[in-house]
Amino acid sequence: MPADWQFRLSKLTLRKEIIEIAKEILKFLLHFTRFFVLLHRKKNHIMSNIDIRRVTTRQELKLFIQFHYDLYRGNNCAVPFLFSDEMNTLRKDKNPSFECCDAEYFMAYKDGKLVGRVAAIINRRANERWDRKQVRFGWFDFIDDMEVSTALLKAVEDWGKEKGMTEIAGPLGFIDTDREGMLVEGFDELSTMYVNYNYPYYPQHMERISGFEKDNDYIEMKVKVPEVVPDKFAKITEMVRKRYGLSVHKFTRRELVDEGYGRKVFDLLNATYKDLYGFSQLSDAQISKLVNDYIKIADLNLVTAIFDGDNMVGFGITFPSFSRAMQKTRDGRFLPFGWWHMLKILKWHKTNIVDLLLIGVLPEYRAKGANALIFDDLIRWFQRYNFEWAVTGPQMETNEGVLSQWQYLESTIVRRHRCYKKNL
Repeated sequence: MPADWQFRLSKLTLRKEIIEIAKEILKFLLHFTRFFVLLHRKKNHIMSNIDIRRVTTRQELKLFIQFHYDLYRGNNCAVPFLFSDEMNTLRKDKNPSFECCDAEYFMAYKDGKLVGRVAAIINRRANERWDRKQVRFGWFDFIDDMEVSTALLKAVEDWGKEKGMTEIAGPLGFIDTDREGMLVEGFDELSTMYVNYNYPYYPQHMERISGFEKDNDYIEMKVKVPEVVPDKFAKITEMVRKRYGLSVHKFTRRELVDEGYGRKVFDLLNATYKDLYGFSQLSDAQISKLVNDYIKIADLNLVTAIFDGDNMVGFGITFPSFSRAMQKTRDGRFLPFGWWHMLKILKWHKTNIVDLLLIGVLPEYRAKGANALIFDDLIRWFQRYNFEWAVTGPQMETNEGVLSQWQYLESTIVRRHRCYKKNL
């Protein structure tokens, strides 16, 4: 064989060997790539094995609501919410807030078990008022699992982004009369049916989830009902009556329901709360619902109004505490015997605690001492009903004017709730 042929043959053989080696290398790389992909998928499955499901049916909404009762069953400080109220608030065909709000509800499942829930809400009226593009999260409950809480909030964030929102905040409801804030202090105190209760690990999760920061704090006070009306209140009350001509008025049911004063109370609330954090004006339909939910069943001795001539300038709405009664219900239901426990509180005041639900005074009358008139009257009724303690509703920690009114009474901070925010 000629020498040049031998050279060509050896060169061809070398090429074949190189090609074979290259094929083996490619096979190795392909197997390695497949292995890496499978490993990555498996890792993602482990890290993302939370199944987020959107609530689409009435039955799923019941499961969404029931989760809270199951999570807090046996907790001596948590207070169940009325099941019917939760349904009517979350149903789009029942809650008039949906005239200015959009909402979706999400549930988290892990290994086929329900482990968390959250509501995503956009209040268009509030966003317009405060010039924001904000999605709210509320009804936020979860087991102590970072994957669950993170996945739920991501579902809210993603939905908000789809709607063009640029920030997320909460816990918040549809409107200000819904429950707001996450409990960060006061876990060992008996809660009320008007505020959120949660386990201590909730705020721990919020601190660990990237991007969230404190937006606002609310504090609630526990006030000792004095045996005698403090001299300070008595003197201010007498002075206010003489100097400004303000007077205390006790409503009849007819005045509140038939003559429209119940609506005027919430018109006044619109005026007094308009500059508070995240507040949106109540519509006629929302006011009608609030009158039906609260005014129609209130003990009118525990409702006080302040008038300047024919004009209402302030009000106070209080209820005996239903907390222990609600704990005796079957997951917030009236049946079979929940109605009896509630009736004992509503009619016969079988509790030593009264909840200061709503108090509002027009700004120009606060400096005139209208608040003192409200408390001077209510304290006397608290004494008659043998209430020992009054618990305030949430008050912004920066609202020094409101907080200063408790300085004349024996009081202490009993709870703190926090709202968080994050830019999207």
